[in-house]
Amino acid sequence: MENNELNTQPNNPLHGVKLADVLNVLLDVYGWDELGRRINIRCFNFDPSINSSLKFLRKNQWARDQVEALYLRTIAHKK
Repeated sequence: MENNELNTQPNNPLHGVKLADVLNVLLDVYGWDELGRRINIRCFNFDPSINSSLKFLRKNQWARDQVEALYLRTIAHKK
């Protein structure tokens, strides 16, 4: 991999962050109940699990966008 490939998105705060890590941070901060209230999707509100949520988020970009936006707001408040 060339050096310029490693720096293609230097200003993107999500660059290099795995979706599973994003979800785990949100769960640590909010838990399933609050996460389901903030982002009303079935995989957070009915029998939630990391695996089912990751599967859903990988298939539905609109839901992933909401999760990533909440993550960015959450880490901004932590700083």
